[in-house]
Amino acid sequence: MIADAMKTVVPTLYWHRLEDGRVQCDLCPRFCRIKEGQRGLCFVRACEKGEIVLTTYGRSSGFCVDPIEKKPLNHFLPGTPVLSFGTAGCNLTCRFCQNWDMSKSREMDILADQAAPETIARAAESLGCRSVAYTYNDPVIFLEYAVAVAQACRARGIKSVAVTAGYICPEPRAEFFAWMDAANVDLKGFSEDFYHRLCSGHLQPVLETLEYLVHETPVWVELTTLLIPGENDSDADLEAMTQWVVEHLGPDVPLHFTAFHPDYKMFDVPATPPGTLTRARAIALRNGVRHAYTGNVHDDAGGSTYCHHCGHKLIGRDWYVLSDWNLTAEGCCNRCGTVCAGVFEAHPGTWGGRRLPVRLRDFAG
Repeated sequence: MIADAMKTVVPTLYWHRLEDGRVQCDLCPRFCRIKEGQRGLCFVRACEKGEIVLTTYGRSSGFCVDPIEKKPLNHFLPGTPVLSFGTAGCNLTCRFCQNWDMSKSREMDILADQAAPETIARAAESLGCRSVAYTYNDPVIFLEYAVAVAQACRARGIKSVAVTAGYICPEPRAEFFAWMDAANVDLKGFSEDFYHRLCSGHLQPVLETLEYLVHETPVWVELTTLLIPGENDSDADLEAMTQWVVEHLGPDVPLHFTAFHPDYKMFDVPATPPGTLTRARAIALRNGVRHAYTGNVHDDAGGSTYCHHCGHKLIGRDWYVLSDWNLTAEGCCNRCGTVCAGVFEAHPGTWGGRRLPVRLRDFAG
């Protein structure tokens, strides 16, 4: 679906009318039931003229070229630049949100940039970006816009990356991920209590999305868990989560453990000690995860990629900057020949750790 670039309110498919006159949104497991003129919890989907519409099509909170490792994706075109953007709103209410100024926004004026899908694809190509990332807030809530952008990008050979919590229903999930090439899914914790109490959501739909992605699509998947002291960082939680990942997704899905800092509604919780990330990584590796990483900290060992067979360092990383590169053109360890799971090219990108803000109007046709 590709709409007029200037038309910011567009119809949607995933909803149905209720007998009491309200309309139920069927995009995500929240199933918001809203009256005429009301918005769902996500803020961007509303009831107008008895139908659910997306109100922020073609509007963004800003564009920036980032290293792909910032998403984080360590096994998808390493070293390459990605054009990143988001909108406003979210379908979860995480008290620890690290992007709350955009994802929790209820102000339309943060959506300063207007960009048609073709303009975004043209900008990515002109800037030398291998991919476009739908990020900052969860792209599933602006599915119609994200899909249109991904369609325009695919026509130009530009990949699409979803940075998402995976909180979406099966039918829209199939449409959305059909246009994605890679996804970093935020597995926020590994208990129903955590999701219910801190995110006002449920764990099971996220696990179902993960199994769907890994077993039923060609999308490259990596997982991220923000470790919050006293909430989701116990040995028991980490054991259960990493064992589930290996059993249900397989050992080749990379895990990223990242550091929490006090923000939004959780200023009473201290920042994550680096030792917690190291402990989580060790638990994951012990349970059979082949590639586990630490994030938001300087940690050469925790940020680098190693051959799971011989232990050779395949890709060296310091934060977002690559150093060692010991993969063959076929994506194998150049010492023992073992395949490293991922999407690699013969040579790494050279973007480094730069962050480049972009004005999309400079690329309008």
